[in-house]
Amino acid sequence: MNRARPPPATTFRTLATMPPTKRGQQTRTRLIRAAETVFGDVGYYDTRVSEITRDAGVAMGTFYLYFPSKEELFRALVTSLNHDLRRTLSEGTSKLPTRAAAEAEGLRRFFRFLLKHRKLYRIVKEAASVDPALYREYVERIAQGYRAGLTRAMEAGEVKRADPELLAYALMGIAETVATRYVIWEDGMTESKFDQLVELILHGLLADGEKARTASPTAVTVPAPPRRRALRGR
Repeated sequence: MNRARPPPATTFRTLATMPPTKRGQQTRTRLIRAAETVFGDVGYYDTRVSEITRDAGVAMGTFYLYFPSKEELFRALVTSLNHDLRRTLSEGTSKLPTRAAAEAEGLRRFFRFLLKHRKLYRIVKEAASVDPALYREYVERIAQGYRAGLTRAMEAGEVKRADPELLAYALMGIAETVATRYVIWEDGMTESKFDQLVELILHGLLADGEKARTASPTAVTVPAPPRRRALRGR
């Protein structure tokens, strides 16, 4: 089967604005929600616009009043999911009194969001090949908010000083992998496992006695990787 040609690289800033009328906004939202279902089920390359319009309950001609192509709808979907996720996290954590509370509530809301949008992972992962620039901006926008929160916590003395961007990406990696195992592959995680995860993030791996013995750890030198050699034919 021939694959559709990937769209040119884009960013969130190039996406079309919302329709001016409430009815138009509702129709656009229906198309985006239908796209989440269809793209999530069969993938970007195998999706037909007719499948999306059928799921949304709109005519083919109506589709092109809102999106010039399947590619633009895909971009709008990724942008919408990113916006909704960031809003969910911000609304739940921005007014909490401590960074510890924000970390725990942020994780809980992230997992709940994925339970509601179970196809999110497939769509976002596919964006990496469909439109790499869009995928990168998706990740970077989430990381920016996380980094800002960690920076404020460091300035307040709640979190030890470190590179906030490095910490943001490391913690995002933990959340994504754990979510894959317990939210995407299953139907959620137990409170006990959730508490253990929060404990790990807030207090680390070492037992209390081991922490005391390694309070001033010796720097570890990481060996440089071997130089790559070009493959040569025999």
